[in-house]
Amino acid sequence: MRIGLIRETKTPVDNRVALSPAQVAELQRRYPDDEFVVQSSDTRAYPDDAYRSAGVEVRERVDDCDLLFGIKEVDIQALIPNKHYFFFGHFAKQQSSNLPLLQALISKKITFSDYEYLVDDQNRRLCAFGWWAGFVGTFYTLRGYGLRHGLYELPKPDRFFSMEKLLNALQSIELPAVKLLVTGNGRVSHGVQELLEKIGAERLSEEDFLSEKSVSKLSFCAADADRLVKRHDCGPFDWTDFIEHPSEYRSDFMRWGRHADILVAAHFWNPQAPVYLTVENLADPDLKIRFIGDISCDIQGSIQSTLRASTHDEPYYDYDPETASERPPFSSERDITVMAVDTCPNALAADTSAFFGERLIEHVFTPLLERKHSDVIERATILENGRLTPAFEYLTSFAEGKTNTDNP
Repeated sequence: MRIGLIRETKTPVDNRVALSPAQVAELQRRYPDDEFVVQSSDTRAYPDDAYRSAGVEVRERVDDCDLLFGIKEVDIQALIPNKHYFFFGHFAKQQSSNLPLLQALISKKITFSDYEYLVDDQNRRLCAFGWWAGFVGTFYTLRGYGLRHGLYELPKPDRFFSMEKLLNALQSIELPAVKLLVTGNGRVSHGVQELLEKIGAERLSEEDFLSEKSVSKLSFCAADADRLVKRHDCGPFDWTDFIEHPSEYRSDFMRWGRHADILVAAHFWNPQAPVYLTVENLADPDLKIRFIGDISCDIQGSIQSTLRASTHDEPYYDYDPETASERPPFSSERDITVMAVDTCPNALAADTSAFFGERLIEHVFTPLLERKHSDVIERATILENGRLTPAFEYLTSFAEGKTNTDNP
């Protein structure tokens, strides 16, 4: 079996890779009858020479590989027919922007497995970057807050940035004495909270956060949906009911918004659920928040100041609450500055690649190289030789360019 690590072809470019040089070398040692090759790339966090130094072949073409591993969506022109690809496809939820990619995979008779659907038998994701998104998104948020208020300057990450550099930078400045609200309770939110704890921020109780008392250092509180919404009929919150009937609930976000200086949105949001911060809320004089790090990045979703995703090169823009429109970053004190980078983990490309590679080795490469059937890979395989697998047949109408709302 010949396995290829492909270069990233999506714009803006992603610097991550499925396996670090050390991980490829270890797999080659463990499975000497199989072969790994790396497609040459001048943007990857690990340079070509790092793979060569580890004894891994680096070359321009990977047409002779059986399995091809990337990170983000592959450019249609770069697809090789009749291969088995692994990457994040972002079309299984019927995202119209990636319909041409799905159609190309089908027409080229490609087998495709989507990292997003590598799940265990309890439907829990096994290979994900969520924790890192929270970690990096918080850095970007604190960096932007310093720039907005002229308090300090934190470095702008490049493709060789690391967790160590990030932590050293945050620990070298005097952090603002403000209240920061974190939403959610999943991997992304945990990444936010762990970074805040590592840099010495104080965790507040809900009572203390919602009080009028000022704080003497950066302080935060985490709130999940049960603290952010209420039933329309004022009955008790119930998680199962909220998941099954989200429209029965309304936002209770403003009780937090009156006290928070910074919001870091790290929650999962269902479009049928309440909007936490509406256009009207954002224009409310009682809203204290003037900086929002929207790591969840649901465009005009639960936080309606998120007008678009931002980029690593330009992470910030302002939202004018009077006109509900975008302005250049840091234009006015009355504006709300938004950080909405939707690929935050790429700022720590080497660290996150190694983390991701460890999970791929456990859940994907080991069963593949040991020629064992894997339910995990089977659940993640959307196409087999260009045909939708049974679990993803709901995409049939979508793949044909028709409207189909039957999405589980």
